[in-house]
Amino acid sequence: MDVASAVGRALVDAGVRQAFGVVGSGNFHPTNAMIESGANFVATRHEGGAATMADAYARMSGELTVLSVHQGCGLTNAMTGVAEAAKSRTPMVVLAAQATNPRSNFYVDQEALAVSVGASVVTIKDAGSALTSVQEAVSVAVDERRTVVLNLPIDLLHEEADGLGNNVAPEEPNPRPPSPSDLARLTEALTEASRPVFVAGRGARGPGAGHAISSLADRAGALLATSAVANGLFNESEWSLGISGGFSSPLAVELIQQADLIVGWGCALNMWTMRHGRLIGERARVIQVDNDPAAIGSQRPVAEGVVGDARVTATLALEELKPAQGYRSDDLRARLEASIHWRDVPFEDLSTDTEIDPRALSIALDDILPAERIVSVDSGNFMGWPSAYLSVPDEWGFCFTQAFQSIGLGLASAIGAGLAQPNRLTVAALGDGGGLMSIAELETVVRIGLPMVVVVYNDDAYGAEVHHFGPDGHDLRTVEFPPTDIASIARGFGFEAATVRNLDDLDHLRAWLAGDRKKPMLIDAKIAGHASWWLEEAFGH
Repeated sequence: MDVASAVGRALVDAGVRQAFGVVGSGNFHPTNAMIESGANFVATRHEGGAATMADAYARMSGELTVLSVHQGCGLTNAMTGVAEAAKSRTPMVVLAAQATNPRSNFYVDQEALAVSVGASVVTIKDAGSALTSVQEAVSVAVDERRTVVLNLPIDLLHEEADGLGNNVAPEEPNPRPPSPSDLARLTEALTEASRPVFVAGRGARGPGAGHAISSLADRAGALLATSAVANGLFNESEWSLGISGGFSSPLAVELIQQADLIVGWGCALNMWTMRHGRLIGERARVIQVDNDPAAIGSQRPVAEGVVGDARVTATLALEELKPAQGYRSDDLRARLEASIHWRDVPFEDLSTDTEIDPRALSIALDDILPAERIVSVDSGNFMGWPSAYLSVPDEWGFCFTQAFQSIGLGLASAIGAGLAQPNRLTVAALGDGGGLMSIAELETVVRIGLPMVVVVYNDDAYGAEVHHFGPDGHDLRTVEFPPTDIASIARGFGFEAATVRNLDDLDHLRAWLAGDRKKPMLIDAKIAGHASWWLEEAFGH
């Protein structure tokens, strides 16, 4: 067997069930080898879309995923999505063909390119070490939760591979327990706290972690919140505050700011989750629990760091802690029931005859769409509305690719997330800027037959820049555009589509949901453009 076929087969033997990419001459044979070995492959219209689909699939399935790209330009096209995955610590292997001749048109320093965005790199040096290199790439991706670029030089593709039959599947990593001293400091802090708040992030989305943290919160009397990427983790708790940070409701902000202890569980506690630190009270003690020692205090100073797996640490602390009332009371329970959700906060409806208020739109969508959904949100001024107003069933119902702050990733992330959770309705929430940037992947949605609702919050502008620079009188011609009929574009790709200017226009969505859903559905919502609260807060910093 040649190297190309051996590498493709070895990745599937390592547990890869899903791959994405754009196939060219350099990655043609290893991609086909993956397919022949049983992997499902989605051919996308752009490598950037493929990278983000692979990232989202890995996040929402918990499985190792592969992105397959051509040498040189295939990898450079994918780099924004690879950067997002790397910054998010997504276990993913980027199988990249590689031109080694510096005179080749396809030559680029792929090692340097990968390292520049935070990805790890493994390069196959010769045919004899090909499978060892695959094993190394898979182990780094799974054990260290890294995005790994696996370079496959094109001059090795058809050489005979050695070591066939070697097992390249990684061993199950052992969760890291906290040290006795770290655990003692954590339980001591919980015992002394009268208003504890737990904030869980990406590191708390693993099997059993949410339940363990919630059980400890019940024992300590703590309130529960999440970063945006872990949205939905504590939905079953009546003491959940929802998302901590820019998307927090007014009541959630008030309660987090009054906490005397904040414990971050697998959460970076960065400027977005903590609103540049303004959610942390002057006398609040901050403890960060993370299995990566380098993560402790990397975003902000903390009183103590606990190095350990979130689930294991919470489970051990539960054994040591005595029950306490903590922050919880009957009066607070009533307040949470009445106004913890944004949809319960009164607002002035800014809808006109031709435009719909994005808050009114989002509340209506939340009522119309089935509860079993997976929501993927692009970046931009609009993003707070679907993030805060569209409920999700659990932490596997919300895909938030925002580590790199790039627009244009939302549609592709919805495709990857939808394939990972096929029993839920896929909902992509996009701005018109990001939607048009990624528009070619509408064809991918139609071709693979993915039932999906795409909602475009269309203000014919890059809204964040409009609301950032507009109040100071700057010329906005570079960020405002003529009206675009995105619904007609979607029909050209094979979607059903509707233009929505008022709530009655959402009857088109109701009819689609009641029908056979053979075609995906796009809503081109002409929204009343105004600054979202979370960007006003961010820009005002």
